[in-house]
Amino acid sequence: MHPIIKEAHRYLANAKEILEEKAIRENGIYRDKKYVKLAGHAAYTGILIALDQLMDPAGKQAKRKSRKSIDVYRSFLSTYDRKMLDYLNNLYNVLHLDMSYDGINDTRIIKSAMSVTKEFIDIIGSRIN
Repeated sequence: MHPIIKEAHRYLANAKEILEEKAIRENGIYRDKKYVKLAGHAAYTGILIALDQLMDPAGKQAKRKSRKSIDVYRSFLSTYDRKMLDYLNNLYNVLHLDMSYDGINDTRIIKSAMSVTKEFIDIIGSRIN
């Protein structure tokens, strides 16, 4: 497995750990939105790390001081693979907007998002070598 994909999976594992250990799951709801937000951010960051590697496998792009806009990733995937673009759009909405900003706390939605995040990172990993 590519080291960047391992790193992306590490971010996802950290997100799951935050949810399991700190978000206080009760009757299908996470009670502490602070930790839901942290977990959403960690999982989303893992996706971006993997996408950065897919977009620039040789690492030729100069390191930026700030993160690329979601539109940069969308533009790349719109010509690279439309199905992956759909994955990204859905994960952006759930992980970044719903979890990271709004603190959505439904465990079923979050569990599904974590599963799809793993799938997405694995798809990227299968294309990097």
